Amino acid sequence: MKTHQAVDRRSLLIVQEIVKKIEKCSLYDEIDKAISRCERWYNIHKLESIKEWLNMLDKPWDEIKKVLLDQSENGQRLRQSNPFCGVLTNKERWSIYSRFKKDEKRAS
Repeated sequence: MKTHQAVDRRSLLIVQEIVKKIEKCSLYDEIDKAISRCERWYNIHKLESIKEWLNMLDKPWDEIKKVLLDQSENGQRLRQSNPFCGVLTNKERWSIYSRFKKDEKRAS
């Protein structure tokens, strides 16, 4: 059974890979996609976290990146509605899940 802490750690690993990939790729394309994704989500679900992301996505990349990698409770909360979820391929995401699962088994 996964704990909230384990899910948060895995989420942080995923977002770290997302940040690396965005910085290698076209940054502005990914930000534009994230804005479009948030707008679609917000039209369906008027959640405050999505509104927060929409406001953040107008800021410079370094500020967005800081929020993505923030290990505080606020960072964990915002990662639950991470608008950069489409950056990684399914294969990349499953590779992280698999690596995380192995690391968790070793740690226990």
